[in-house]
Amino acid sequence: MHLLPSFLVLTLPIACLIATISAFNRMSFDNEVIALRAVGVSFWRINIPVVVFAGAVFALTMALSEWGQPWANVSLKTLALSVIEDEMTLGVDSGVFNEPIPGLMVYVPNPGQVSGAKNGVFISDQRDPAKPFIIVAKHFQMLKQNERRQMGIRLFEGAIHQIPKDTSAFHRVTFGTYDFWMPSPFQSAKAKTKRKSYEELVEKLQASGGKDSGALRRLVEYHKDTAFPVSTFVLGLLGVPLGIVSKRSGRAGGFAIGVLVVIGFYMLNVLGEFLVTTGGVAPVVGAWLPNVLLVLVTVWMFNQARKQ
Repeated sequence: MHLLPSFLVLTLPIACLIATISAFNRMSFDNEVIALRAVGVSFWRINIPVVVFAGAVFALTMALSEWGQPWANVSLKTLALSVIEDEMTLGVDSGVFNEPIPGLMVYVPNPGQVSGAKNGVFISDQRDPAKPFIIVAKHFQMLKQNERRQMGIRLFEGAIHQIPKDTSAFHRVTFGTYDFWMPSPFQSAKAKTKRKSYEELVEKLQASGGKDSGALRRLVEYHKDTAFPVSTFVLGLLGVPLGIVSKRSGRAGGFAIGVLVVIGFYMLNVLGEFLVTTGGVAPVVGAWLPNVLLVLVTVWMFNQARKQ
């Protein structure tokens, strides 16, 4: 369900084009277009239902592109992180300084195990620079609390060493059992799933001197949020002359022509993005260039179909 909006934004333009090509290819093949024009129905009047249909598909694609797709992308990333987080346990490699979250270091010198509890652990917590402390323990075991999105370590037979601001003082607390909890490392990743605004991307691009390829691609995507729905409307109109002109090829031929048009259109989109990231073309130009070429082809095809 989360993938559906992104899928529909890409497939609705194809569906709109194939639908109009198939309808007018069949009408032209059965000479229905000639019959309509023979009784006085103008070529433009025949296209009114197509305009209504393409406009409805355009409105649906616009809604999915502007609101559905951004929401679905963020929700999908958050869902994926939550699934991973629920299944994850804190992994600590022996003989390695592990840093599960920034500012926290865990070191296990001895990989041996005694009755399910690992031997030896050293923890340095620098998350609060004003109150750093060190924990050492003889044994430990891993803990996980899905409800609170936390992971932890249960420590046995150890001590907590803390150095206050007064360097002449020293605090030491011993314990038999102590549960040390830490937030999930995915909490910061979830915060990053939020889509950046257009203004933030422009600022990031300006800070990099216009060379940040990631920001350029994101800006192209922002412009495509409007360009893709517009292309849906244009492709719907383009299907009319393509269906009429390709009547001799039959229904299969009309479908094949539609597929070729779609492939060419998406190749132009890839080319536009490539020019933006490597050729210094403005993001708005790269996003709208395929639509401009598509409009020109549509106008030319309409003139050809009207003359038949």
